[in-house]
Amino acid sequence: MDIQLPGINGVEALRQLRADPMTSAIPVIAVTASVMTQDRARIMAAGFDGFHGKPISVRQLLATVREVLDKP
Repeated sequence: MDIQLPGINGVEALRQLRADPMTSAIPVIAVTASVMTQDRARIMAAGFDGFHGKPISVRQLLATVREVLDKP
């Protein structure tokens, strides 16, 4: 999920997903151009399952998805 969404930010969208029992268990990876250490810490503290910075490398994104899906 992109962090900079029109009308709502990704952190708020994730909060809404996590609050709904139908979507609370869906793994969500943050995708953002905000890649500073403090940005990453803030985003991960919000409850995302993974983090991927922009520009997107398809190979790295797929590795991140695999890592998240392989978590117990």
